[in-house]
Amino acid sequence: MRIIVFGAAGSVGYRTAAEALSRGHRVTAVVRSPDRELPRGATVAVGDAADPDSVIRLTEGHDAAVSAVRADGGRQLEATDALLRGAAKTGIRLLIVGGAATLRVPDGGGLVLDDPRYVSDEWRAAAEASAAQHHRCVEDAEADWTYLSPPAILAPGKRTGKYRKGTDELITDAAGVSRISVEDLAVAVIDELERPEHRRGRFTVAD
Repeated sequence: MRIIVFGAAGSVGYRTAAEALSRGHRVTAVVRSPDRELPRGATVAVGDAADPDSVIRLTEGHDAAVSAVRADGGRQLEATDALLRGAAKTGIRLLIVGGAATLRVPDGGGLVLDDPRYVSDEWRAAAEASAAQHHRCVEDAEADWTYLSPPAILAPGKRTGKYRKGTDELITDAAGVSRISVEDLAVAVIDELERPEHRRGRFTVAD
């Protein structure tokens, strides 16, 4: 499979590109600056995920695209809109690694966005942006998209190749902790591209 990864120099994007390469896929790593460190074996492309023309140009000839773009507020929505438009134009499958804001809290406490256990005042603006991003996808009627909501805690760690999967509810362990390593999130991303189960829908994963 030919996979293009936007935001490939970031924590999620880098590991997603590396995971895809380790499985024998051909990977194009999109960055805004050519001097960023990227996994060996990836084809480097300079582009802007917030520019629809750039997205269309770069995604042509690929089978799937992954967005691991992290940006503040309005720019994140601009990138989401551009990626959805580009995917609709080229027919490529698009998987967006977004946020957990619109997941339901297991104990009936509402959305993660409104629960101070998971979203402090410091992170509320970022959570609101990810909620708006998810809504943009749900409203889209043309692109072949999938939205991946990570758990509450996402940090570099160990690749186990194992994870639990859900749809609209935050996955927690017996102690109420919701987490996964970035490495195992990348496994889930490539698993979904290889064996699609959530086209035009959302899923979530956790340890």
